[in-house]
Amino acid sequence: MTRWLPFPLLSACLLVLWLLLNQTLSAGQVVLGCILAIGGPLAMSRLQLPSARLRRPGAVIRLSLLVLADITRSNIAVARIILSPGRRQTSGFMTIPLELRDPYGLVVLACIITSTPGTIWVNYDSLTGMLTIHVLDLIDESAWIGTIKHRYERLLLEIFQ
Repeated sequence: MTRWLPFPLLSACLLVLWLLLNQTLSAGQVVLGCILAIGGPLAMSRLQLPSARLRRPGAVIRLSLLVLADITRSNIAVARIILSPGRRQTSGFMTIPLELRDPYGLVVLACIITSTPGTIWVNYDSLTGMLTIHVLDLIDESAWIGTIKHRYERLLLEIFQ
């Protein structure tokens, strides 16, 4: 079973997502969805990714709530910037030193930063541990460094290390 479906839950989710996105249950779409649901996880199994160990489920819940609150707050802030034509914002790039080295933790951090309106993950240098992000309204770099390091990285270190 694991030879053809190395990740059965992922396969099921891919098939359901494919059918939802196409909004049809026609035979052709079901067959194509099954091909993608089998082929995607097979390709992923060839990558030989290291296994992830999640520690502290409470930290996962705290991080999820923080991210949800920050995304909501950021949506409001970006809406104010867009709807205030006379307001000047200073956008810019900044670098943040990270202690986090776990690849799954870095992926989660990239998703958090990129999904928060007004910020985007630009580059990560694995040799130096320096993260470069772009911020739409960059007023105080130290506040952003504190947010990334103390709100997100601290919890991600608890979860993944």
